Amino acid sequence: MLHNVTNYFFPPDFTGSNDEYRQARIIVNTSLLTSLFSLNYVLISWSMNYWPGVYSMLIDFVIVLVLPLFFKWKLLSYRMVGYAFIASSFSAVFFNCLATGAYYSPIMAWLVAYPIVGTFLLGRRGGIIFTVASLAGLMVLWWLESRQVVLTNFIVPDYQLLFSLNVTVGLMLIQLMIALVFYSINQHSLRLVAEKNQLLSERTGELQQSLDNLQKTQTQLIQAEKMASLGELTAGIAHEIQNPLNFVNNFSEVSVELIDELKEDLEQKLNGTTDNYLIEVLSDLTLNLQKITYHGKRADSIVKAMLEHSRLSTGEKQPIDLNALADEYFRLAYHGLRAKDKSFNAELITDFDEKLDKVEVVPQDIGRVLLNLFNNAFYATQQKRSQQGIGYQPLVRVSTCLKNGKVELRIKDNGTGIPTEIVNKIYQPFFTTKPTGEGTGLGLSLSYDIVTKGHNGEMAVQTEANQFTEMIVRLPIKN
Repeated sequence: MLHNVTNYFFPPDFTGSNDEYRQARIIVNTSLLTSLFSLNYVLISWSMNYWPGVYSMLIDFVIVLVLPLFFKWKLLSYRMVGYAFIASSFSAVFFNCLATGAYYSPIMAWLVAYPIVGTFLLGRRGGIIFTVASLAGLMVLWWLESRQVVLTNFIVPDYQLLFSLNVTVGLMLIQLMIALVFYSINQHSLRLVAEKNQLLSERTGELQQSLDNLQKTQTQLIQAEKMASLGELTAGIAHEIQNPLNFVNNFSEVSVELIDELKEDLEQKLNGTTDNYLIEVLSDLTLNLQKITYHGKRADSIVKAMLEHSRLSTGEKQPIDLNALADEYFRLAYHGLRAKDKSFNAELITDFDEKLDKVEVVPQDIGRVLLNLFNNAFYATQQKRSQQGIGYQPLVRVSTCLKNGKVELRIKDNGTGIPTEIVNKIYQPFFTTKPTGEGTGLGLSLSYDIVTKGHNGEMAVQTEANQFTEMIVRLPIKN
């Protein structure tokens, strides 16, 4: 309540340090409270027909009540309000000392208390100024008393005790109120400081988090740029390989046809007496060319997969054979790792449901999901092999089946597994268990978004630390 009243007398645009803010509130509060006591003395003096007290304290009441408004209107600074307040009250008290007994006046204690009030409100300088003023006032009263100057005591004897008690109690209450105001404002300032520190700490934490996110985003952009460049390079290489590969496939097929024709011509010309050795050689050539054709087509499918992977996603869904797509990326991921680490070998097991219907998906997006999951599986087995050595045999198994109206694809490895405490974090962006520089922490996060948000599917994981990890992808037949 007191703070709300004080806020009314504060300029809207008041600025200052915590100490200045606290001191200004102390001065305003004390001035307002003192105006109430001044009004009280006006009423008491009126009841005792003590007219000098009525006039002097009425003037003081008006001054100390109006001074906070001067601060609100910015006509006076809070320090000037403090000096004016103490000077007005000090003058009223000094006048009442002269009117009620001079050196023996019951209000004399107020004159002595003003250095304390000055120190409370204005600090050391105010305390020194009003200490000098109080000593000067006491010297004046002592000088008048020593010269036996006759001063009229306006207080009727019957009311002198009441007036003395009122003066004493009033002085104690005013000092108590000033002390309480000082304590209250100080506690309020401490709360404000604590709130500001807490807000600063929160803002610092937010800024640090923003900085971390910016750094991670920067890393992500660099990685994306690298991947884009790699995609362009892959597309260029694939296109270059495609041309000679087409020649190999075409000429091997044509060569097989030519050998078949040659065998028929030889049989006709030799009237069925063809040399067995010659027929055997031609058969071997046919078999070799068929193998060249088979592996050429295999290489052709890999090149097409590379081109498909490097191409930006169009976002268009189309029915695909998930078994063929999974098998293609399974081999691609394995041979990609083998290209980096010649010593790595793993047992590859496929268990595809041949009766699966085609699934409507975005091939490029699901291809990225599969490639990421396969790469993670091979990475886990590679890490475990480096830990356990010769006695460990890496194994990765991929299977598909139809379950509850959805195609379910499972990728299981016997690698390092995932610790229980971080299983719930694996889909979080930027979270990775790989060493710095080996992972961005975006693979599983993007895969999860592609499956769940892009295809209305599900992703799940079953794992046991240092034993196995099985990633499960469920996709609806039609979206």
